[in-house]
Amino acid sequence: MSGWQLTGYTPVRPLGAGASGNVVLATHDRTGTPVAIKYLVHVLGDDAAFRAAFRREAQLLGEIDDPHISRLYEYVESADGAAIVMELVNGVSLRQMLREHGATTPEAALVVLKGSLAGLAAAHGHGVVHRDYKPENVLVTGEGSSKLADFGIATTVGQGTGTVVTGTPRYMAPEQWTGAPATPACDIYAATATFFECLTGRPPYDGTNLFALHDQHANAPIPTDPAPAPVHELLRQGMAKQPGDRPPHALAFLDILERVAGAAYGRSWEDRGLRELARRAALLAALWPFPDGSASATSVATTTLGTGRSGVFRGNRKWAAAGSAALVAALLIGGAGYQYASAAEESPIIAGGPAGGPTTDPAVGGPSGAATADSSAAGSPPATPSPSAAPGTSVTPAAPGTSPSPGRSPSASAPASASVSTGTSPSPSTSTSPPPPADTTGPSVGGVGASPTVIEGEGCQYGTRTSTVSVTVTDDVSGPGELTVSFQYTLNGTSRTVAMKGSARGLFRGVLGPLPIPKSATRIPIAVVASDAAGNQGKSSSSAIVTLENYCTPG
Repeated sequence: MSGWQLTGYTPVRPLGAGASGNVVLATHDRTGTPVAIKYLVHVLGDDAAFRAAFRREAQLLGEIDDPHISRLYEYVESADGAAIVMELVNGVSLRQMLREHGATTPEAALVVLKGSLAGLAAAHGHGVVHRDYKPENVLVTGEGSSKLADFGIATTVGQGTGTVVTGTPRYMAPEQWTGAPATPACDIYAATATFFECLTGRPPYDGTNLFALHDQHANAPIPTDPAPAPVHELLRQGMAKQPGDRPPHALAFLDILERVAGAAYGRSWEDRGLRELARRAALLAALWPFPDGSASATSVATTTLGTGRSGVFRGNRKWAAAGSAALVAALLIGGAGYQYASAAEESPIIAGGPAGGPTTDPAVGGPSGAATADSSAAGSPPATPSPSAAPGTSVTPAAPGTSPSPGRSPSASAPASASVSTGTSPSPSTSTSPPPPADTTGPSVGGVGASPTVIEGEGCQYGTRTSTVSVTVTDDVSGPGELTVSFQYTLNGTSRTVAMKGSARGLFRGVLGPLPIPKSATRIPIAVVASDAAGNQGKSSSSAIVTLENYCTPG
């Protein structure tokens, strides 16, 4: 928790860290209310494009006020850094719940889908597509309600991505793999895929690499078994291959869900589902930010943007491939090159460990971005004063008792540090801070390098037959000697893992090859997986590509 910090807040402990920033549990000095503050990492803060992206995330969150979406309190930007202040959800991620307890009951899965569709409908109503809905980004409270988090790669409806494809492969709609403009249909598909995982304990498709997953999402039959028969039609509609065959919007799908659930499981299906989710969340209470359940942060929100730099918002989302991406793997599909960028690598904040389960494919899965928190169940009235921002910040409070306003008005002056404030402060809390948790954050794995990037097969006499793979790995607790690091690749349908050796500075190296001569030149994506002493995993923020030639250099 070193470096620049917001004034008006007292840091308590780190909650997690990821590619784009660090998240800290803090208390608002004026009210004592716990909040989650996401600080943009300094090296990215020096990048004007990425800082604009961080600002964009704040804008998107500030536009939406819904009990099913984590709420923005304040955005502050100064010459020293940038930060987003968010409500604190006291609960666990759906990913952690599925990892610990497996498949849910049908009623519990339906409750998760219902809450998700309600949150997505609110986002879509503001013209925002989440683009990265998955179990890591759904937070379940002690009351069993769910809240959608992490809008780090969200974009506006209709925004095209060209050849940069953004999302998490196991949950991406077929059209999302092609870089098509973002639509609500993408989120409906991902929410349904997660619904299937709640019902069965596994994702709908199990391809071990990006090629296989892309083909399955585009062409494989829509999975329904072993899900219960009454919900098969929901799965078929929500995961239809063509976006036009899915429900036209989240509210329409919500209506279908209500009819199906009521007919199949009776009038009290939702109460039973909420109780089951609350029971499962309670079993993981030790992983909550406040295990005693004492945290509360209920508020309404309005958004006011200053006239400083925070008043300028970008319309280009390609930053996600370089900034919030957990994975950037270059591959060839249909003869065209694409980058697949996923925001799946930022460490979960509440989950208590890497959210993504182990997988044989280094390019698939992984934990998600910062989990923020719930205030919907606290029941306390909104506080009148707004949180104080950095010196020189212009903050416009909302009038007491008024409804939240989605509009923005510029402040009267251009402060040295610009602030985006919800206009209301977190509500007071009398909770005491629990002791610091055990190590739950996976190692930070940088981009993967390879030299040379073109090699020849074994048996060649003159050409280069091996490539050195290198990567930098760091961890907040474990030293380099306590880390287990390896690179993974797939050749001729077989996945292989090669151990890497590290130095005291955290630079790890391994050797690829010699490899058999292929029938044709073959591009090999290489990704790195690292584990710390506590067993937490991290995956590389990018993949290296090595081409294996099908000929030998003449003597």
